[in-house]
Amino acid sequence: MFITTAIDYTNAPPHIGHAYEKVLADAIARYRRLKGEQVYFLTGVDQHGQKVQQAAEKEGIPPLAFAERISASFLALWEKLGVEPDGWAKTTDPRHALAVRKILQSLYEKGDLYKAAYAGFYSVRQEQFLTEKERGPDGEFGPEWGQVIEIEEENWYFRLSSYGEWLNRFVEARPDFVLPNFRRAELLNAIGKVSGDLCISRPKTRLAWGIELPFDPLYVTYVWFDALINYLSFAGYLAEPDAGLPDFSELWNPRALHVIGKDILSPPHGIYWPIMLHAIGFPDDRMPQLLVHGWWNLGGAKMSKTLGNVVDPSALADKYGAECLRYALLRDIATGHDADFSEDRLRQRYNADLANDLGNLLNRTLNMIQRYRSGVVVKSNGEGPLSGLAAQMAGTYRQRFDEFQVHSALEAIWSFISECNAFVEKSAPWKLAKDTARSAALDGVLYDLAESLRIIAVLVSPVLPKAARSMFDQLRVTEEPSLGNASWGGLPDAHAVGSPSPLFPRLDEDTPPLKASGR
Repeated sequence: MFITTAIDYTNAPPHIGHAYEKVLADAIARYRRLKGEQVYFLTGVDQHGQKVQQAAEKEGIPPLAFAERISASFLALWEKLGVEPDGWAKTTDPRHALAVRKILQSLYEKGDLYKAAYAGFYSVRQEQFLTEKERGPDGEFGPEWGQVIEIEEENWYFRLSSYGEWLNRFVEARPDFVLPNFRRAELLNAIGKVSGDLCISRPKTRLAWGIELPFDPLYVTYVWFDALINYLSFAGYLAEPDAGLPDFSELWNPRALHVIGKDILSPPHGIYWPIMLHAIGFPDDRMPQLLVHGWWNLGGAKMSKTLGNVVDPSALADKYGAECLRYALLRDIATGHDADFSEDRLRQRYNADLANDLGNLLNRTLNMIQRYRSGVVVKSNGEGPLSGLAAQMAGTYRQRFDEFQVHSALEAIWSFISECNAFVEKSAPWKLAKDTARSAALDGVLYDLAESLRIIAVLVSPVLPKAARSMFDQLRVTEEPSLGNASWGGLPDAHAVGSPSPLFPRLDEDTPPLKASGR
């Protein structure tokens, strides 16, 4: 399976929204590997465009130097958060530029590109030409467009409008092209409003920082046309044999999964991209699938440098640990919807879910096995009372993860963890240990708890990879996690477990919260 995220624009450092998208994609990739699938996970950075050029000019440094510095901050954050892509895309990579130029040349030769003059309005923030449809009810362009200027220039255009009817038929016929389904409905509505063609160039007199058009050296490629092609170029499409890139025919077989934010569904990914693919010869069954996530807001408002309410994910990871941040980001938002970020909520997730529920279950179970059975569990002949709950939980978990509803998959796990903790209280191993006649019952309880923890470790591994590894180490389970070994009975008879070590030490309640910034 080929999984990609939207590549991040290098005009500013990463924020919590970037972190969520990458952690979500990383968890999906890890889950698919848990199922036994071959996965290639690609992410990267978009280093071209007017905003990068302007930011670099403001600092008095070359655009590449500016973009590379911002790119390094993204790479550092992904490493800190345990996001492990198989491929890293940079739009300044010569291999990418080669693919972009080959695609442009093929569209030019096909007659899908033409040169024309334009006079009208242009959004500097969005690097996009605007039409009357972008005006609000008051006749003005909204704040989402930032600075809007009047412009008159000649550019190259892609015949987007020629493919509008095809796109509408395609999206209507492929219900799973966009997930969740309500985002697909939004896209269909947006397709109905598309008119005109797509400007795919910028004159070098205004923007020199980009990939030069192969048929007109006075122009560079529009940043969105350039950036979207990374999903092909770094998958080996049109690559030279010795380019060191993957085998394209294997990765896009039959299609890719793009994990993107709702703000770039329409028009870039939902309109431009499938039409571009169709124009260069991709059949309908090779079109990618778009998994569209919502935004993390703060106090009901979208996080923004301008508003000064940006939350730094790197600082949160330093304070609470990367695993806690991964868990909180994926537990507290339903894929496709928006959610409000709260540091207090994150702290509660840490102390309640990770430290108390999971960490305490592991600690007390291993302590009791060490105290009452010298660290060895005895496998009973029949299945214990937790086995049926474990099977039900694993089934729900798999269904929810397959639907990309990671928050629901985690809810299923934590519901089972609560059942395990309740089972400890109900069975009272400390009482059983005092009654030699109930020795077999004690063995059954301790095995059930240890086996439940083994299965939990397997299933939390896509979201909490380091915590899962620690659980395996403490349980002395050496096998690699997979859904195939997440069924009941994996721990053998007379299995020796290790000594407990705090999985998530409780937080100091007096630690002050971080401050949002407009960095």
